Amino acid sequence: MTKLQDHTSVDPQEIEKFSAMAAEWWDPSGKFKPLHQLNPTRLGYIRDHAARHFGKDPLSDQPLSGLSILDIGCGGGLLSEPLCRLGAEVTAIDAAEKNIKTASTHAAESGLEINYRHTSAEDLAAEKQSFDVVLNMEVIEHVADVTSFSKAACALVKEGGAMVASTLNRTPKSYLMAILGAEYVLRWLPRGTHDWQKFLRPSELAGLLRAQGLDIGDMSGVVYNPVNGRWRLSRRDLDVNYMLFATKP
Repeated sequence: MTKLQDHTSVDPQEIEKFSAMAAEWWDPSGKFKPLHQLNPTRLGYIRDHAARHFGKDPLSDQPLSGLSILDIGCGGGLLSEPLCRLGAEVTAIDAAEKNIKTASTHAAESGLEINYRHTSAEDLAAEKQSFDVVLNMEVIEHVADVTSFSKAACALVKEGGAMVASTLNRTPKSYLMAILGAEYVLRWLPRGTHDWQKFLRPSELAGLLRAQGLDIGDMSGVVYNPVNGRWRLSRRDLDVNYMLFATKP
């Protein structure tokens, strides 16, 4: 049997790192506090762009009804669950088995039907699976081979479908804020959570997706306000966190 770690894009050290924190995914004051704070902005971006792309009303009760969504690197299911509540048929995968167990248990306790699988993007692509929307959220900066991962992730997008991706820019500002600030000064994240060298500039991420036939429709920065503890979208400031929406013709 082929192990997930045999795939070039799966980094065993990253899997071990996040497996050690798996039990804390749903603690809003724990090690994943930044993701809990970021979640409303991420969710709004996904909902609005996906609904408009597929001709749905983003302000309806279930704007993602009828859409199949794949959440790659789902962690504990922080995005998978609200997307399910918005009407989507959600499949969520993670290379860390402990994350999948945590996510599955929480979804069952919440009465949500989400197809959680312990697998990789490569394995799913090899099954010839495809989805209306593929989420690539805060994942690509943790893989061992971005080209292999991008190829598999893009192959999972249906023709006429879309991908939403988010990651961190490789800039001096991101090193100060995402590494020194978040991990060492504010201690939002455990030290070593991120490797600045693995951050991708917007042009690099866009190039990876375009190489697989996707068109970039939007790119927006995500900016943190330390006064109110909230995140907001910015068309100008992509220096640290950013998201993009891409479509497959």
